[in-house]
Order: sequence, then C-alpha cells, then structure tokens
Amino acid sequence: MALATDLCFKDAVDLARMIREREVSATETMTAFVSQIERINPQINAICTFIGEEAAMRAAKEADEKLAKGEPVGPLHGLPHAVKDLALTSGIRTTFGSRIYKDFVPGEDALFVERLKQAGAIIIGKTNTPEFGAGSQTFNEVFGATRNPYNLTKTCGGSSGGAAVALACGMLPLADGSDLGGSLRNPASFCNVVGFRPSPGRVPSHPTMLAWNTLPVEGPMARTVQDIALLLSVMAGPDDRSPISINEPGAVFSKPLQRDFKNARIAWSRNLGRYPVQPVVNEVCDNARAVFAELGCQVDDGEPDFSGADEIFQTLRAWGFAQTRGDDFKQHRSLMKDTVIWNIEQGMGLSGQDIARAETQRTQLYHRVREFMRRYEFLILPVSQVAPFSIETDWIREINGVRMESYVDWMATCYLITLTGLPAISVPCGFTEDGLPIGLQIVGRHQRDFDVLQLAFAFEQATQFGKTRPSTAA
Repeated sequence: MALATDLCFKDAVDLARMIREREVSATETMTAFVSQIERINPQINAICTFIGEEAAMRAAKEADEKLAKGEPVGPLHGLPHAVKDLALTSGIRTTFGSRIYKDFVPGEDALFVERLKQAGAIIIGKTNTPEFGAGSQTFNEVFGATRNPYNLTKTCGGSSGGAAVALACGMLPLADGSDLGGSLRNPASFCNVVGFRPSPGRVPSHPTMLAWNTLPVEGPMARTVQDIALLLSVMAGPDDRSPISINEPGAVFSKPLQRDFKNARIAWSRNLGRYPVQPVVNEVCDNARAVFAELGCQVDDGEPDFSGADEIFQTLRAWGFAQTRGDDFKQHRSLMKDTVIWNIEQGMGLSGQDIARAETQRTQLYHRVREFMRRYEFLILPVSQVAPFSIETDWIREINGVRMESYVDWMATCYLITLTGLPAISVPCGFTEDGLPIGLQIVGRHQRDFDVLQLAFAFEQATQFGKTRPSTAA
C-alpha cells in the first residue's frame, strides 16, 4: 500500500519520465491510482464519473505495448487523467453538474481534451463541479457535494473542486479546470494545490458558444508549479478554431522555471483596497510577504484602481449565462438551482446599453491596470476572502459584518483579476490554526504567463507548503 501511495504522490514530471523510461509501467501506475480512487473517493466524492477498472487497465496495457514497440510517445504518456465535468469527453458522460444533462454522452472532445489524448494521457473519468460551474462551492443535484480533504465538514471550493480534491488526495497526477470568477484558483487555495488561470486564449477553447469571450478560460491544476508547467505545455498553443488563441507554442512552458528575482517589483494588496477579507486569511498571507523580500523582490503596498469593477463583472457574467444557458432555462427551468436561474434572469434583463457600458468601463479598467503594471511586474493578494467554510453553506452571506448581495460577491479578489485578463496563479501559502489551507494569488503582466509560473515556483521552493498532505489521503 505504501509503495502504491508513493506512486500516487509522485510529481507528474517524474512519473511521466519513469513511465517513458520504463522504470514503472503504465499498468502499475494505473493500478495504484485506481486503488487510491476506490479507497478514498467514497469519502470525498471528487471523481463523479469513472470509466471502470477494466477499461482503465486496458488503456494502460495499450500504453505499455506502445512503449514496448518503441513507438514515439507524448509527454503525458500513460498518466491517468479525469476531466472537469464541464468539458466534453467523447464517449464519457458529461453532465455539467446538471440534472438536465445527467445522462448526456457527447460524441466529441473539447479541444484541450484532444491535446491531452495526443500527449498520451488516459482519460479515466470526470471530476465534480457545481451546476454549470456556477459558484465556488462544489455540489450539485446529480452527484452531491465534494468535501475538503483537510476537513470533511468543509467545502473544497469550486467550481473545479473535484479536480483540486483529486489532486490533494493522490487520485490524479494532474488535473484540468476552468475559471471565470476564480474556479481554478479558489479550490486550489482551499485544497493546498496549485491552480493557474492562464491568459485568455493561452489554452484555446472549442467548442464554445461565445468564442470571443475572454472571461472564462481553461487551464491546469497540479500539486506543484513544475507539474502545472508540464500540463500547460500540452494544453497551450494556437488553434484557428479559437479566434482569440495566442500564437505562441505550448513548448515555451517546457523551459526551466528558475529565475533570479533580485529587484523585481511587487505590489502587495491585502484586499484590493475595498473588500472585506477574514483576518485569518490576511494573517496567513501576510506571513508570506517576507519570503518575497528574501527572494530579492522589492515589495510595496498598492493595487490598481478597480472602481466600477463589480458592476462590469456582474453585467458580463450575467450576459454570458443568458447566452449560453438561456435555452436550457426556457425548457428546463424547474431543474435548475436558484442561483443559476437568478444569473440567467439578470442577463435576460440587460439592455444593449448595459452591455456596452460594461465593455466601455472594462476598457478603462484595463488601461488603469496596464499603467499600474508598468510600475510593478507582479501584483500579489489573497486568492479568497474567506477560509474554507462549512459544506452545509451554499454561499457566504457576510464577511466581517459586510453583507454579500449575491452568490459570487465573496469571490471579488478573484473575479476582479479575471476582468483584467492578466494571468494569475493560486499557490499554497500556509494553514490556519485549525489546519485549513490558504492560497496566495500571484498576478502577472499582460500575457506574461511564464513569469507568473517562475515567481510561484520560487515561492513554492522557498516555503514547501504544498508538501503537506491531508490525513484523508494517508
């Protein structure tokens, strides 16, 4: 058992190399991960759909045969992978966490899933998500709630909650997620793993109803920053099916992450100048500030001017929901949760003038942030305004006595960064006194995704907070 568990917690970079060099077989690897899933998943409910042991082992055997024949293999060859249940997977049930789609089996893969398969990953199932990815608390009426492995009475966050928990518990070596209001960053923070929101277009999206939309992105999750870079090297790169895809190959993320940060300028913000943050969150994050000074960075207090950003985000988010889920709403309203109904109705009530004003204000915000980031290479702040909370709480109603008006308000420190289009990562930063993980958010300049990975890597190497595993996975 100990040996198999060790295999499950190997860095993906090392495990992939071991399989390629035939130090361990894909079959042995799959056996270890299937065993871990069968042992732990019933407690935490991270993997919501599984193709079954027989199919998984057959695919692993085929991966070994390919190596035995000396055929060329990809960088993820033989690694098991479960896809977030918002992305299409050909032949594998994709529910979007919705009762409307509880039996839906697509006939095509999402673009990034195509790339995972081409790189040799073995798709073994799906990771749990809230209904249509709405809200940073992973529960739905199809599969139920996913629990935080550091405290089973707490939420794992969301909406890529199943992915974060599967990583934290050694049930997957790598995971993917998506992020509109913080869905790669928040669950990573709550589960002591790494979640990276890349620049819009870095990981091209297809199929999608709104191909020009820059709010939602797909991206990597992992237990280490180096593993994030490995997965991003596969997921990233141009594709003309996505009109906003960045014309830079994914191979740029295969370069060494080491860098000298002497005199790098960092703006440090405890609350973006305007939002309530639980004292325990600020306390853990503040302890990390000295680490950046020790790395040679110049750290100043400050943040860009985010005036009007809440209205911009709420408007554009609601418009997106109305466009993408409007037909489901008209046909199956009774099967939707109240927060999704609310968001769609908000979007349907918008006028063209409302949307135009939001886009105009977003442009102004972008230029204010751009000017600010000319002075600072990075902005650092808390990922979430709260620590992991009760799994019985669907969303946070107040922070420090300040009332939250909607189910996304408590995620402002994430969704405001979304609006800027800047790359941002959540990296393990420490724990509260009662052992709950807290993540730190590092934001980089426009399309400087690799720089963000480099600083996160330097912080990770200096602190090693990500090495602490949950007792659930022991």
